[in-house]
Amino acid sequence: MAEAPDEEVDRLYGLALEEFIPARDALARQLRDAGRRGEATAIKALKKPTVAAWAANQAVRSQPRAARELWDAGDALAAAQEAVLAGKGSGGDLRAAAERERLALDPLVDAARGLLTSSGGDLSETTIDRVRATLQAAAIDADVREEVAEGRAVREREPRGLFGGEAAGAAPTGRDRSAGTGTEGKAARGRSPDRDRSAADAAREREEAAAARKRGRDRSAGTGPEGKASRGRSPDRDRSAADAAREREEAAAARKREREEKAARERVRKAAAARVARAENALAAAEARSAKAAEALEDARAREREAVEALADARAELRAAER
Repeated sequence: MAEAPDEEVDRLYGLALEEFIPARDALARQLRDAGRRGEATAIKALKKPTVAAWAANQAVRSQPRAARELWDAGDALAAAQEAVLAGKGSGGDLRAAAERERLALDPLVDAARGLLTSSGGDLSETTIDRVRATLQAAAIDADVREEVAEGRAVREREPRGLFGGEAAGAAPTGRDRSAGTGTEGKAARGRSPDRDRSAADAAREREEAAAARKRGRDRSAGTGPEGKASRGRSPDRDRSAADAAREREEAAAARKREREEKAARERVRKAAAARVARAENALAAAEARSAKAAEALEDARAREREAVEALADARAELRAAER
């Protein structure tokens, strides 16, 4: 079976969403009329993207450098995760890779925020969440990346397996990771990426929880530093331990406030970036209309000059005929 012309497919998926079906059907008719029935059938079979898939396509098409950084960051995150699962990587490397991927997503999501619906409105936050999930899935899934990187995705996607959300606490089987049927895979399919904690936060919290459990076991068994000290310590030392526990709680609360404040600042930044993108789009459209109006004005003036010259010639002929 003949394949659709690649350059035409690329052109169709770069159009405004409401133009896709009319342009696709018109192209199919042209190819059929030209006797290229196999290509016409292949073009007619192309699916219209969902709104989120279309927005992800346009973001990748308009921001190629940011897209390349996201693919590189996704590869680095996958490698860091595999290293941790194999017992060869560190939590620090995993946190750094997760942060790099998060930062790489932002410019592409911001570009999607600047797009408008067919009615001229902004994309909904639900759609933006789906765009983010689709881009994140493309960063870590080779099959998804192929269609998103070409700007030809037709449906939104969700990150699969371990890499779609928090770093894993216990390594699931390879079957669970590939099929998305393990605990992490089931959670990743249903959650919103914006609600996920970052892999860095999750890893740090697991490390702190493990350390706390170890300290508790040591204290109860009297084998750790705290347990040995507790057998002969004074009330003053008990108060010091209570003060230390309170300080740890305050530090944890401070870290939580810092994360919340950072998230709030990020939301404000994204909203401002979206407004800038919309203003830039509006300015570009106004400039295009101005240029078109200027061209029309120049054409009108040229016709006016021609009419003046024609009038002068006609009057000269009239005077010559009257002599």
